[in-house]
Amino acid sequence: MSTAPAEGAAVPGAAPTDRPAFFAGRFAGRVVVVTGSAQGIGEAVARRVAAESGQVVLVDRADLVHETAASVRDAGGEALAVTADLETYAGAEAFVASALARFGRVDVLINNVGGTIWAKPYEHYTPEEVTREINRSLFPTLWSCRAALPVMIRQGAGTIVNVSSVATRGVNRVPYAAAKGGVKAITSALALEAAPHGIRVVATAPGGTEAPERKVRRGPAPQDERERAWYRQIVDQTVDSSLLKRYGTLAEQAAAITFLASDEASYITGSVLPVAGGDLG
Repeated sequence: MSTAPAEGAAVPGAAPTDRPAFFAGRFAGRVVVVTGSAQGIGEAVARRVAAESGQVVLVDRADLVHETAASVRDAGGEALAVTADLETYAGAEAFVASALARFGRVDVLINNVGGTIWAKPYEHYTPEEVTREINRSLFPTLWSCRAALPVMIRQGAGTIVNVSSVATRGVNRVPYAAAKGGVKAITSALALEAAPHGIRVVATAPGGTEAPERKVRRGPAPQDERERAWYRQIVDQTVDSSLLKRYGTLAEQAAAITFLASDEASYITGSVLPVAGGDLG
């Protein structure tokens, strides 16, 4: 997911405007769960999976996910919306149960929930804020993997794509960086355990990603000049760290995620793919 906190900001550098070509039928017969799919990267991924003939389960704690799923269906895709709080194991169990009740299997799980809530130097975080950042950006992946893994083991096949971040090396986001570092660790460790069951576990590490203004906010907007300066430091560092000197697009992030989720990446597991214009995190 985007390494820029909250609503994002305009950044210098021109981004490609051509929409990547879709691969018709690439996910035909596959049930693909995309968490955090009401908006942003998750929505872009869900729409692409549906356009490539996948049966997509959109999961989010925001009721907006039902509108997004309806839009996917209106475009000709097959989509199920599930409202669940993935900071809890019960929420993860709920989406797995819903997917099985509707489609009978889970072939691909794309763990996209997370995102910086606050942007400030670590000494300014309260203990409660640190806990909230970890709950938001680590536990949804941890719980979702735990809930879906037994299903994939019974099937003897499956793919898990986690969304980490290159912000594991970034300013003013230490708790978020810790959470996304945990997502990378989940990926490498679980890949070892899951491989004998025919299950691949991979991840992307997005850099800054331009997106429309969020309809459901992650956290408070900067309140004063000091907080705006802290946010600007994130934007500046994100662009400076990218060899291409720009933010990415939703389409660019979705392309990498759907590649790893597809059979085109069948010999890739345990790997984390940076998608950040050359910033390796």
